[in-house]
Amino acid sequence: MTLHIATPVLKHDRLSALLGKAVLLKMENLQPSGSFKLRGIGVMCQRAAKKGATHFVCPSGGNAGFAAAVAGVMLGVRTTIIVPETTHESVRQRIRDIGANLIVHGAVWDEANEEALRLCTQPGVLYVPPFDHPDIWDGNATLIDEAVSQGADFDAVICSVGGGGLLCGVLEGLHRNGKQNVPVIAVETEGAASLHAAVQAGEVVTLPAITSIATTLGSKRAATAAFEWTQRHAVRSVVVSDAQAVDASLQFADDMRTLVEPACGAALAVAYQQLPVLEKSRQPLIVVCGGIGVDLAKLALWKSQFRL
Repeated sequence: MTLHIATPVLKHDRLSALLGKAVLLKMENLQPSGSFKLRGIGVMCQRAAKKGATHFVCPSGGNAGFAAAVAGVMLGVRTTIIVPETTHESVRQRIRDIGANLIVHGAVWDEANEEALRLCTQPGVLYVPPFDHPDIWDGNATLIDEAVSQGADFDAVICSVGGGGLLCGVLEGLHRNGKQNVPVIAVETEGAASLHAAVQAGEVVTLPAITSIATTLGSKRAATAAFEWTQRHAVRSVVVSDAQAVDASLQFADDMRTLVEPACGAALAVAYQQLPVLEKSRQPLIVVCGGIGVDLAKLALWKSQFRL
């Protein structure tokens, strides 16, 4: 049994016509957690529960925490989610509503993480990181396993990057399905581009701060494993603006009648902005990673903020 569901691969008709390509969408926004996060975090929690874990603790700005909460409910395991003060009240309430214990601690995620680590000193308590763990990458890789089994024919994968958990999963999935020659376009927003900074520097670096509105991409330091993948696979690092990410989210809402966060809009922006990095691809697969931190009011606010 898996905690995540199989999500469809859909063709984006308007983008396909606009670009002269077959643009495919892996609709991870349809997961019970609202994002792809349930794949990896679900696998990690499920394996830990089988080994006797009795309490999950996850420090998160939103999506990872909600996924851990969903996993905890499905597995019948007590779950505590620790969010920083910057996490919007609407996201906090959704975590409470699912049945998890919610703690607000610290001004930034790093402080919430310190509190989570402090709580994980007792036997049976599992620390659930948002993205940096082999079980999480293994679980996230199932979206590629699934796309291949669904017969999706793609020659590039486009995904958003926060800490790198999705990227690691996508790459692991490509390699275990004999698609090691398929390039990955890794997309971040300005002000949250920790992987891009690492690629430019030739080593993992820590950003001084996160200034993007795409807060769920807000990891000041990418996973070391994500950077290492860029050294042995064709990973093209792309940075888009917050305005481009929001514009893509708005257009996607019109085109597909579904809402996604700007963090997901970043990946969609590569196609909506017709960026040159897509030139050689004829059948790109975009991971529609989703996100619970979006609603009509927030989209309207961002639209106004960027004068779109």
